[in-house]
Amino acid sequence: MRLKLKDDLLLGVASSATQIEGGDENNNWARFAAEGKIRDGTSPLRANDHYNRFCEDIDLMAEMGITIYRFGIEWSRIEPERGCFNEEALAHYREEITYMLEKGIRPMMTIHHFTNPLWFEDMGAFESKESVDCYMAFVKKVIEAFGDLVADYITINEPNVYATQSLFFGEWPPEKRSLSSLLKAFSNLTACHIAAYNYIHKARREKGYTDTAVGFADHLRVFVPKDPRNLWHRTAAFLTDWLFQGAITDAMMTGRCRLPVMRHKSVKKGRYYDFIGINYYARSSVSGIGDGVAEDAFKNDLGWELYPQGLIELSDKLYAKYKAPVYVTENGTCDNSDAFRSRFLYDQLEQICNTDNPITRYYHWSFTDNFEWREGETPRFGLVHIDYDTQARTVKDSGKLYASIIRHRGVTQEAYDTYVVPQKYHK
Repeated sequence: MRLKLKDDLLLGVASSATQIEGGDENNNWARFAAEGKIRDGTSPLRANDHYNRFCEDIDLMAEMGITIYRFGIEWSRIEPERGCFNEEALAHYREEITYMLEKGIRPMMTIHHFTNPLWFEDMGAFESKESVDCYMAFVKKVIEAFGDLVADYITINEPNVYATQSLFFGEWPPEKRSLSSLLKAFSNLTACHIAAYNYIHKARREKGYTDTAVGFADHLRVFVPKDPRNLWHRTAAFLTDWLFQGAITDAMMTGRCRLPVMRHKSVKKGRYYDFIGINYYARSSVSGIGDGVAEDAFKNDLGWELYPQGLIELSDKLYAKYKAPVYVTENGTCDNSDAFRSRFLYDQLEQICNTDNPITRYYHWSFTDNFEWREGETPRFGLVHIDYDTQARTVKDSGKLYASIIRHRGVTQEAYDTYVVPQKYHK
């Protein structure tokens, strides 16, 4: 065996509703695409047609030996108008979850993953004073509908990315560039997570369930100074880390709010996590407040630095502070021709298996290629190739490697020689 998995490490896959389902016009990203804002001209209205093909996709997961799956539900399908819930959509998701369970796949549900119903978006979404009440009405309906089937929950995916991209950098809908909007969203998102954490535990405990696990998916990067000798570069790396991820992480985990997160009136200090959820993709080399990539770094097809050891640096740091199991809720890379994903997978899993850090779950992003937000269909992160015109699914070599790793509980020498050795990173 070239690489043996830890005994308690489970390997799974992740996706989000808007990026794979297709067909829903009632959310902010569908409208954004209709306005011509997607770089390659595509739209989530097509995506992978997963809403109609979920049995096909779950069957393929089962064939690959996948036993844990992080998936999303579409708020705009379930609550198309404020206070009006679509029973057909609820029944659809219940059927999908039931099918996962029948195939031996444990679901982890993401309640909010970037997209908003139009009625919520147009009232200001998470800037609004009413956002916590709106979000919690949705959460309560979700737990009422699925709480007997699902034990594991992500309340909010990447609140820092959602808020900064949508309200500060203006890259995502509603394309705002407002510090005050960002501060309001950070405050309300924190309150939403904490309220949902408390409610989900209470509701499932009252039904007699003792296996509830709730957290949020935290997008984390390693920030380093572009020139370590430069005092401003070092300061910028520290400040960017705190402003982008440090403050919001601590606020959502503990209720301790410090700038740029202002304390919502409902938030009290406490412990609001059952696991440490990390979405990790890249290291950033910075010379100012913001992002940056080292010129000589190995990069993926979106220009992000490939730095697998960064996951361990981050998980070590968070585990030392929060003392909980670590779930890698997303990790993967954009590799449009599957030229180095197998190499990346091996290097990342090697890092995980050679640390004492209690990483017990790894959800690869993503199971299939999907609609990648403002970039559209062009970037490919999947273990499974999607032909968007025909909707044909084809397992890539990296997917075959992943299935082999799950089956053998590690990387065999044969798999290493077949899938990893031929691949190289590029700069």
